[in-house]
Amino acid sequence: MRILFYLLAIVTANVVTAAFAPLHLGVFIIPMGTFLVGATFILRDLVQNKYGRKKTYEFIGLALLLSGLVSFYLGDTLLIVMASAISFLVSETTDTEIYTRLKLPMSWRVFYSGLVGGLLDSIIFVIIGLSPVGAGFLPWEAVPFAIAGQVIVKTIIQGMGALILNQVQTYQGPASSH
Repeated sequence: MRILFYLLAIVTANVVTAAFAPLHLGVFIIPMGTFLVGATFILRDLVQNKYGRKKTYEFIGLALLLSGLVSFYLGDTLLIVMASAISFLVSETTDTEIYTRLKLPMSWRVFYSGLVGGLLDSIIFVIIGLSPVGAGFLPWEAVPFAIAGQVIVKTIIQGMGALILNQVQTYQGPASSH
């Protein structure tokens, strides 16, 4: 089920981003799929917890393929598909490696690895895909706000996920914390 939820969250994030206009909160610009992207890092960590690092990279590869196919099918330009693929690959790999190396309770590993993964995902996608360097959907003045909006949402989702995992670990006892 973890794998299915992970893959569905990634595909659904693409569909939601394509189907709905970005949310504008003051100066912040937040694609609607961002709410799901924050959860994908948590789900990826849960997959890694159950199946290990090597298998997780196989699932990341499958997710990358599905994500690219869905984006292309939805009519995203090749540049947007590439930006999405690059940001996904860098952020998921970084999340995996940080999660693997941290010697902390699972909830903290999920939070810290997702925080870095979400930051990289936001920066890379906005600059390569949306800025004047990429598709030019955003002027340079809006780029920091688009990045910040995504980072804020992803961090909130990561924090909520870490709190829930911490509560589950506390309820189950110390044997399940790693």
